This record gives sequence, structure tokens and C-alpha cells, in this order.
Amino acid sequence: MDSTVAAALARRDGPIACLHVSYGQRTAARERRSFEAVASVLGAVRRRVVDFPHLGAFGGSALTERGIAVPAADVQRREIPPTYVPFRNAQFLAAAVAWAETLDARAIVYGAVEEDSSGYPDCRGVFVEAFNRLIEAGSRAGAALRVEAPLLHRRKAEIVRLGLSVGAPFDLTWSCYQDEEEACGTCDSCALRLRGFKEAGAVDPIPYRLR
Repeated sequence: MDSTVAAALARRDGPIACLHVSYGQRTAARERRSFEAVASVLGAVRRRVVDFPHLGAFGGSALTERGIAVPAADVQRREIPPTYVPFRNAQFLAAAVAWAETLDARAIVYGAVEEDSSGYPDCRGVFVEAFNRLIEAGSRAGAALRVEAPLLHRRKAEIVRLGLSVGAPFDLTWSCYQDEEEACGTCDSCALRLRGFKEAGAVDPIPYRLR
């Protein structure tokens, strides 16, 4: 849902192109459907889907390795959870940079949230800053192309309110780590999302098995 809100914000500044990555995650099919629907509603002028099967082959995460259970939600957790996919977002952003250069894009809009995330190291401001230095040093576009993270220091309730104000299609989004028909309601991602809607005084429009 964070990426959808970020995309809805970005379209106010001009045409958007939407990139989706499938990497062997548990909910890959459901996330792909959400991507296609969201990109259509937001009027993306271009869209691409790329596959990173090596992330699933490497495993090491509850999202890509069935032998690792998705833990019950613990939104106060301080350590990196088993749902972290090693160095995933750096690879996503690298693909986005490569495509952005061919499009002469001005920015890559990244839906990372630092303060209300699950403790992932690649959702922090320091990571975004480091990646922008990498783009400047290692791409043709240089400093002209930047990663922007407009939600980075917002909490989920703020993101919900912002999304509602810019017409983000929350009913088309999917956040659950493990289920594809009804969201489980018990993983970190579901818990953070549900708490955000509750604190925003809004109703989450997607179906849940447990609330």
C-alpha cells in the first residue's frame, strides 16, 4: 500500500511508469494482480514486470523459503525479522535505475517507510542516501536521477490519510506476507496496515481472515 500511495503522489507531478518485481515470494501471484490493477487506475504510461528468481533460489527469508515460518506480528520488535529478504530492495532499485535511464526519468519513487516498518535495514534514510550516491557515481544520469522516498518518515496512519486525500486505490493493494485470497491479519505487514487504518479512523477495504 505504501508504494501505491507514493505512486499516487508522483502522478501529480507528471506521467508515471510503474515497475513490479516478482522474486519467488509467497504472494507473488496476488501481488502481480494488484500491480496491474493499480498501474491501470493510476494511469501509468509504461509498466514493466521483471523476475528475480535468484532471490527465491537463495532463500534465507520467510517470504521466499517455505521452511521458514512467517512469524506472528510483533510491531515492537527491534531485531530484523525473518521476513527480511537479504539485500532485496537494493536489487529492486538497481533495476529501477536501469529502466529509468532508458526513459530519461527524473526520479525513482520508492515507497519505503522507516519509522513504521518492520525494522528492515533497506527501508532507512541512510540506505536511500547511500543509494543516491551510488547512482551519481555509477550511472549515465548521475545526480540528475534520484531516489525519492516521500513516505520515509511518516507513520502508517499518516500514509492512510494521505492516500485517501490523493485517491490511492487501497482496495486494489495487497500487503499480507503469506495469504493471497484473504489477508491473514496476523503477520507484521497486516498488523501495521490494520493499525494504520484504525488510527486514521478509516476502514481497510481488503478482505481479512482475522481482524
